Amino acid sequence: MEFFKDCSPITLALFATIFCWLLTALGAATVFFFGRVNRALLSAMLGFSSGIMIAASFWSLLSPAIELAEKSPLPAYIVATSGFISGALFTLASDAILSKLHFEEDIPKSKKRLLLLVGAITVHNIPEGLAVGVAFGALTNSPMTNVALASAISVAFGIALQNFPEGAAVSIPMREAGASRAKSFFWGQFSGMAEPIAGVIGAFLVSYITPILPYALSFAAGAMIYVVVEELIPEARRSSSKYIATLGCIAGFAVMMILDVALS
Repeated sequence: MEFFKDCSPITLALFATIFCWLLTALGAATVFFFGRVNRALLSAMLGFSSGIMIAASFWSLLSPAIELAEKSPLPAYIVATSGFISGALFTLASDAILSKLHFEEDIPKSKKRLLLLVGAITVHNIPEGLAVGVAFGALTNSPMTNVALASAISVAFGIALQNFPEGAAVSIPMREAGASRAKSFFWGQFSGMAEPIAGVIGAFLVSYITPILPYALSFAAGAMIYVVVEELIPEARRSSSKYIATLGCIAGFAVMMILDVALS
């Protein structure tokens, strides 16, 4: 822990989001070992990711946001709710813009879907990167105790865990559609490159503009919940048995809950 305490919150955010990106790349690398996706395993992994993100949204983002908002002039519930809704609407707007993109008519429908998948996961990695960046940036405004640092690390670890199946969810379908393994891996890991950029921006903003911290935390929570409800859970239930996805979600929630509660 002492090594981490010697680093600035922005540097820690960069290291943490690079770690998250590496897990995305590791998931994408499964395309070199598997030619086809195991639907049951994919359902379990996506469900697990959903549970992690739901738990992290509350314990690591919304709960601290509400606590910090109690010091603001506005009621805490207004601050947290407005940030939460703004985060969800931002991600919804990003989805809407992405879905309006026009492709050349001669591009097969299956490839259009894959391009949208890459774009969607890349866009959704922005709020995940922000969440990690905001969690570490918040350390600027409070003593960097072991507990505070462990809480920020748990956010990064939880998001990194769910990045693994996201990388595989891009690379393996691309391989199934006929792309080379190298090309499939490239686009799978590419989807995670937005996280370090967003993480540094999030950490920088909350480090130097203290009043926005509760808004930023709740904004990240709203964006993450939108991703879970709109993308991860439907895709998890589509891939295989709904019970596998549900049990995966419960397991992910339990793991993240243990990480957050035990370390707080």
